[in-house]
Amino acid sequence: MSSAFSDYLVFVDESGDHGLDSIDPNYPMFVLAFCVVRKSDYIERVVPAVQAFKLKHFGHDNVVLHERDIRKDIGAFGFLKTRDTKSAFINELTDILAAAPFTLICSVIRKEALKARYNFPENPYHVALSFGLERVHAYLRARGAGPGTTHVMVECRGKKEDAELELEFRRICDGGNYNREKMPLEVVFADKKTNSPGLQLADLVARPVGMSILRPDQPNRAFAILEDKFYTNGNGKYQGWGLKCFP
Repeated sequence: MSSAFSDYLVFVDESGDHGLDSIDPNYPMFVLAFCVVRKSDYIERVVPAVQAFKLKHFGHDNVVLHERDIRKDIGAFGFLKTRDTKSAFINELTDILAAAPFTLICSVIRKEALKARYNFPENPYHVALSFGLERVHAYLRARGAGPGTTHVMVECRGKKEDAELELEFRRICDGGNYNREKMPLEVVFADKKTNSPGLQLADLVARPVGMSILRPDQPNRAFAILEDKFYTNGNGKYQGWGLKCFP
């Protein structure tokens, strides 16, 4: 592999709306999930597992695993309306997540609290992005990823939104971060049609993390599995490291 690139990839997806004008009382938060995976693990383990799952359940691999569609039994997932069928499908998908060798970093923005604390609150997406990229950089440095560029894959959202995100991404990585340091990260925009297993992984984990904060006493099997994947400090603590809640 070229020394110009690191040995890792980062896949990013979101849960919730980042707008502050009209906050959904049922889900008043914004979550940005970063799945960090070594390229060799991605090629040898993640991609084959996801593709085999799709071939088994759909007969082809062009289906995009989207958490909302699975949860609501819509689109390609309409066959999940039967309780037993859906339970078996979810259990198998959860097992794939559990076995997938990735490290999780999540930023959770409590939007109502953000509005209450600041007269002119920043864009929740930008706040979450900053927290996430700082922790991704720290994790990669701790793992000895080296000075090579690490590509951060995000899903296209729209021409205007993507331009704003790229500008903020570059500002953060050029020194506009907590430690005022350069971070060798590069954003790559991917259309959903690219059918990236890594992006689908990030999509599947974002909402369970958000729900764990919103309703901590509610059973959440997916989050119970994800807890072991968070980036932690030397004492095994993930709060503030792999999971940043703000405010």
